[in-house]
Amino acid sequence: MRKIIYYVASSIDGFIAGPHDDISGFVGQGNGVEKYLNDLQQFDTVIMGRNTYEFGYEFGLKPGKPAYPHMRHYIFSTSLVFTDRDPNVHIKKIDIGEVVKIRTQPGTDIYLSGGGQFAGWLLDHKQIDILKIKLNPLVLGQGVKMFGNSKSTFKTALLDAATYDNGLQIVTHKLIY
Repeated sequence: MRKIIYYVASSIDGFIAGPHDDISGFVGQGNGVEKYLNDLQQFDTVIMGRNTYEFGYEFGLKPGKPAYPHMRHYIFSTSLVFTDRDPNVHIKKIDIGEVVKIRTQPGTDIYLSGGGQFAGWLLDHKQIDILKIKLNPLVLGQGVKMFGNSKSTFKTALLDAATYDNGLQIVTHKLIY
């Protein structure tokens, strides 16, 4: 079964965006960002929730088009509808069976892109295997939490940690269920 890897930017206090989805304080350049972008090339599949997909509209993403052109997209939503959809963009209902079906398809590990609420739901259902945090040197105090409203408690095992330009760290943990 393919692993789900939650590769996400976070503040030191666990927010993946500030109020009003503000990400302006996150490190946006340097060798850590380059590593992240290069790492994305290893994935052929991305999963995300509706809010994360629609967040891309602010950066020029067109509805129904892929945010990552080289990946199959599975957007989990009960309300999203496209009139014109790229064949690599699929909408799935939020259901554990749908996640397992994607995980059992052939391919690379799966990139979980952003989205605290969806990530929290996946965590609650023990579906995140690896957590790769792009730990930014800032405290936001409020905003979008890394795991939304999840109250789940799990231990992790540190797999790797590295420091990059501008104080960015990439810390990799395996979740222990």
